[in-house]
Amino acid sequence: MPADGLLDIDLAYGRQGLRISLPADRTTVVAPAYHPAAPDIPAALREALRRPVAGPPLRAVVRPGQRVAVSVCDVTRPQPREAMLRALLDELGGIAGPDEVTVLIATGTHRGSSPGELAEMLGADLAARLRVIDHDARDESMLTWCGEHGDGVPVWLNRHWAGADVKITTGFVEPHFFAGFSGGPKLVAPGLAGLETTLTLHDARRIGSEQATWAVCEGNPVQDDVRAIAAATGVDFAFDVVLNREQQVVGAFGGEVLAMHAAARAYVRQVSMRPVDGLFDVVVTTNAGFPLDQNLYQAVKGMSAAATVVAPGGLIICAAECADGFPDHGSFRAELAAEPTPERLLASIAARTTTVPDQWQVQVLARVLRRARVGVHAAGLTEADLRSAHLFAVPDIAAAVAAELAAAGPGARVCVLPEGPQTIPFVGAEAEGSAA
Repeated sequence: MPADGLLDIDLAYGRQGLRISLPADRTTVVAPAYHPAAPDIPAALREALRRPVAGPPLRAVVRPGQRVAVSVCDVTRPQPREAMLRALLDELGGIAGPDEVTVLIATGTHRGSSPGELAEMLGADLAARLRVIDHDARDESMLTWCGEHGDGVPVWLNRHWAGADVKITTGFVEPHFFAGFSGGPKLVAPGLAGLETTLTLHDARRIGSEQATWAVCEGNPVQDDVRAIAAATGVDFAFDVVLNREQQVVGAFGGEVLAMHAAARAYVRQVSMRPVDGLFDVVVTTNAGFPLDQNLYQAVKGMSAAATVVAPGGLIICAAECADGFPDHGSFRAELAAEPTPERLLASIAARTTTVPDQWQVQVLARVLRRARVGVHAAGLTEADLRSAHLFAVPDIAAAVAAELAAAGPGARVCVLPEGPQTIPFVGAEAEGSAA
């Protein structure tokens, strides 16, 4: 134990991080198993394209003269887009050049990218050389009908994607709070889907399922339909990476989308699923720092991770910078403020016959709030902002933890998730059913 009885912990917060000090004898820190960056990242990326998990290598998928569409994550995700795109273009040298490739930013229902963000995301030269299109789920002229798939999901997809000769998804795989895992087929839908498709995938019935949670794929109604859409509408090659806490590539996977995704998430499960010996009175979490903690909407993921190990009636404190506010675009802020209590929010959502944009995030947050109180340390939000979202401000995390431990008694304990949703803690054998 440190001489002063305190344990210094670095939280992932914004770009700079945040250090807190908590009682060493009452604090459990839970973080992903650390993996160093691949010793030669370009070589690791190249290997995934040349020796896929399943299916032919990338160069065997594309023929000269074909139009190639590549989907990449939007600005809220830490995908190493530039490195992955350069690996793809290098591998396709002599077959398909920049003139044949369209990069589609898989925004889902999120906002588009600014020119500066595109330059940072893709590299200034690639952003200038390639045809880059921000998907807009609300722009009907950008969509094409692709039929009904999965459990009655009406599927509208980006027409540039659906009309391409070769469709390539790129992303990164991490646990997801209601889709099981990110990456893979999610880069088709909801990433490049129309609003009606996304609203169906995120309706109250699907999000309310106990199987719509961290690390569950088979039997998860959201992930089942996401995979069904990708399989029915076609992905010719999928390319995903796994990142460490420095957002460096530790593993790369390529090939047929569903087999590739299964292999990647098996690797992520070993890294991210961490057992604990019981529930905690206080859980301090983050949203993994920039770019994931740019807004409160995204920070719900960190709160959801904490809810897996907080005692009923306990306290969750989430450190998320929220430089982009709620954000102001979308319906999240208005939906949160529409009812006076989390219980009323859940009842209102359950009673709806049509899905409202962003209600899924409100539904998850309301479930968390039904289990525990939630305070937020966020430079980008005021106390009034947080109160309108059924949350409260925590200016000093260490002081708030100390007060809660004192009130809870001498046996009270605190758990810290320094990287938030990059770690999924579980009690005992609770994760055994989530291996699918």
